[in-house]
Amino acid sequence: MTDSAKRAVFIGRFQPLHLGHLNAFQHVLGRADEIIVVVGSAQYSHTTRNPFTAGERITMIRLALREGKVDAERYYIIPIRDLHIHKMWVAHVVSLTPDFSVVYSNEPLTSTLFREEGIKVEPIPFFDRNTYSSTEVRRRMLQDESWRDLLPSTVADYIEQIGGVERIRNVAQSDNPNEMKR
Repeated sequence: MTDSAKRAVFIGRFQPLHLGHLNAFQHVLGRADEIIVVVGSAQYSHTTRNPFTAGERITMIRLALREGKVDAERYYIIPIRDLHIHKMWVAHVVSLTPDFSVVYSNEPLTSTLFREEGIKVEPIPFFDRNTYSSTEVRRRMLQDESWRDLLPSTVADYIEQIGGVERIRNVAQSDNPNEMKR
């Protein structure tokens, strides 16, 4: 692959996917031929921080990319479990993905780990970060505030279809505080 014909990685939890994520995908696809969307923390679900399963998040990504009119030939979606061993994590990601030449990330630890392994890391412009964040979406769901306008419409419809808001509200009432943090 030449530098102009490159494959890029974008890693996120997508809990849930919002318009900021879609904007980031489009930014990356404006600079790379293909994007590998890594669904991080794939083993976690049914907590307030990670309410959706890896399969549900993959569905959200596919719906958003279809709504954004992104050709399915230009992306891969790969769920990856957390190892909780930082020094081994990059090798873990590399072992589970097709070859890539650049990682797009604003997350400091992710950027540091990939750079330490000699992999190019590029930042992504934030799209109204205070509004478009999964934390804000989940907060609004919990507080019964308007949240649909922060997501691609197909993703919002899907969350309603699977009872996502009710799930977040139910797990937020858990009496096990450790479940809330994962």
